[in-house]
Amino acid sequence: METREIILDILQEMHEDIDYEKEKALVTDKILDSFDLVSLVSELTDAFDIEITAKDFVEENFNSLDTLVTMVKRLQEE
Repeated sequence: METREIILDILQEMHEDIDYEKEKALVTDKILDSFDLVSLVSELTDAFDIEITAKDFVEENFNSLDTLVTMVKRLQEE
């Protein structure tokens, strides 16, 4: 599975009623709440063996599927 598909699966397990391919303001519009974000960080950390630090835990990295994919790929390269 590709990075994007794995992240999409994780998101859909959290809220299957959201169109993550189109949504661009998951955090800004409060579609994902703080509990969702903590769960998401945990899932991403486990799935990709990465460390998401406080500097990565910003709205811009979590607002869409695309920004999540970009962040995960960047952290995998570090």
